Amino acid sequence: MTERDVILNELAQGLRPMAQGIAWFDALDPEGQSEALLFLRHHCVQARAVAEDGPESIRRAGLRPTHTPAVLITRGRIDDQLGKIASLDPRDERRKAFRLLVAVLAIADGRRRGSNCSSRCGHWWHRLAITD
Repeated sequence: MTERDVILNELAQGLRPMAQGIAWFDALDPEGQSEALLFLRHHCVQARAVAEDGPESIRRAGLRPTHTPAVLITRGRIDDQLGKIASLDPRDERRKAFRLLVAVLAIADGRRRGSNCSSRCGHWWHRLAITD
């Protein structure tokens, strides 16, 4: 478990405000941002994100349907699209990708917790609580 993984999961679970997450993401150098997006993508896949998560993720992320990450998530296989979203390069697109991937993780992991982890699972990220 790394600090990055804790922050990403706290954001997805609503334990940390998105404004704080955006500030954290913006403070990363371009390589750190790329790593964060790739790890978010990985977490979304592990949480078993599905194509049907796209529209609600767009809404939760506060994106317009015409924003590049929003267009990508609604087209094609979800695993492939998550990879494309994580690979977006311009700074403003990266910030939108970050918000969208956090929303996808929130939806997919929430569903997973409700179905597979409802009775004391062993996932450390399901036992997070903000202490600072």
